[in-house]
Amino acid sequence: MVTTNTNVLPLRITPLGGLGEIGKNTWIFQVGEEIILIDGGLSFPDEGMPGVNLVLPNIDWLIANQEKIVGMVVTHGHEDHIGGIPYHLQRLRIPVIYGPRLAMSLLEHKLQEAELLDRTKIVTVGPRGMVRLGKYFLVEYIQNTHSMADSYTLAINTPAGLVIHTGDFKFDHTPVDGRKFDYQRLAEHGEKGVLCLLSDSTNAEVPGFTPSERSIYPSLERFVKEAQGRVIVTTFASSVHRINMLLEIAQKTGRSVTIAGRSMLNMIAKAKTLGFIADFPDSLLQPLHVVNSMPPERVMILTTGSQGEPMSALTRIANGDHRQIKIKQGDTVMFSANPIPGNTISVVRVVDLLMSQGANVIYGRDKNIHVSGHGATEDHKLMLALTKPKFFFPCHGEYRMLVCHSRTAQAMGVPKENIVITKNGDVVELTPDSMAIVDQIPAGVDLVDASRSSMVNDSVLKERQRLAEDGFVTVAIALGADSSLLARPQVVVKAVARNADNRNLEDMLRSAVEQVARSGFPEQAHKETDGRVSYDWMGIRSTLERTVKQIIREVLQSHPLIQVLLQTPDLSAGAGTIQAETATALTSPSAGKRRRSANPELVPTAP
Repeated sequence: MVTTNTNVLPLRITPLGGLGEIGKNTWIFQVGEEIILIDGGLSFPDEGMPGVNLVLPNIDWLIANQEKIVGMVVTHGHEDHIGGIPYHLQRLRIPVIYGPRLAMSLLEHKLQEAELLDRTKIVTVGPRGMVRLGKYFLVEYIQNTHSMADSYTLAINTPAGLVIHTGDFKFDHTPVDGRKFDYQRLAEHGEKGVLCLLSDSTNAEVPGFTPSERSIYPSLERFVKEAQGRVIVTTFASSVHRINMLLEIAQKTGRSVTIAGRSMLNMIAKAKTLGFIADFPDSLLQPLHVVNSMPPERVMILTTGSQGEPMSALTRIANGDHRQIKIKQGDTVMFSANPIPGNTISVVRVVDLLMSQGANVIYGRDKNIHVSGHGATEDHKLMLALTKPKFFFPCHGEYRMLVCHSRTAQAMGVPKENIVITKNGDVVELTPDSMAIVDQIPAGVDLVDASRSSMVNDSVLKERQRLAEDGFVTVAIALGADSSLLARPQVVVKAVARNADNRNLEDMLRSAVEQVARSGFPEQAHKETDGRVSYDWMGIRSTLERTVKQIIREVLQSHPLIQVLLQTPDLSAGAGTIQAETATALTSPSAGKRRRSANPELVPTAP
């Protein structure tokens, strides 16, 4: 007979990101009044987010509960695990952040650039390092293997029991840096008893084992040897193992290497300092202006841009916008990375541009120049076999991946009722004898503007989407003291599709606004006792908006954003003002107010 220990404090686990998606991995672990965070990642915008540069998990709930946060633990240094931390620290108190040396070095650089180093304490942890956070959490770092160096699985001791969080992982038996997965420690925990396993599901649909990073070395070397001119290789800046192999190949083939892309320069500098990149001769790495004067067959360029990012070095090279690197006939460009879902079109465009300029472009899964850093089905089975969890919580993946991973766990003996598939914001309560979704917290997204200096709220995003879909119309009028028009209304139409029937849309709108102004505005102007004239701006605005909307709807069958600009006189003053409102569902701060101006000249008003 199974009995439940009612005196044990339950563990509450909440994903803020990374469930039903790839990216922005962020976890809340809570026991009693103590919270620890695991990772703080970001993701990138889709085509429906114009002007957005980064996507972060919404942290409003954390802000409201930040007095409970006792610290954060980081698994590794990929952007989808640490990229959001600087943005969170602008609004959130995190007393201490623990993590691997490489990840913490990268994070420290980010915080230094953002002038946020004083907002937290950074502490590095090594293999089998133990970290105590508050009264209830003891976290052990277990070395694993992944596409990024210095990556870890976490063993989290809580009052409810031991939870294993795999982080991103695969079982690489021949790692490039020789740092092997600590199978022994995983197995020891499995023998003692693992209450719950939270496991990376990214490649849950892929059969077999994910190949070793070292397995692509022969293909990389062959393509470099066969290249007649310069070799340009693009990969993820964080792929330290891949960069290590490429440097080794360059040395063997007599090529000097230069780096294009700030993130890759920073990553290589940090990894070399910490010993994660081999100690190559200083002469191997050369500045860009030096290799530009070298024979093409003696040059290798490592660059960012494997995902077709608009501002990356490779995309600028493909567009002809890079100041120092231009594609030449005979160049070989190697894409040592597969497109992340959603980036395929951007990557293909870059490939086309490079080919059109005479480059030999090597890309695609069949070329064997890229291998995933995430375990496939057999890796998942091995993880389950080593840890022997009572409960299973698939994570880090789109919904179908979570479902597929849960089926693998069932095949490995985990009962279906002991598996939970959740979405971001679901609160899972774990006790020694149960696991269930018991609550939900807000888990939307925070959008970072392309400037990376401000957030894009829902209303701004809706406006941008509306602009992209239907365009923008501005109507500006100037009224005199007697409510008469002082000049013809100005109408500006932007980003609105035209055809033969609406080619003269501006004239149609201008005539309609003139007619309404002559017949409808006098009753909305009131002369005060001191001789001044005040206007019912709300009434005028509503009248103009109704008129413009009706014509637009009849002529275009669309709903562009509409902005109304009104200038009215102040008989006692010499300065003129313009009042602007947009005809949207958003709150208009000056709606209903009355404004006065004396300047009868209409100021040009184009958006």
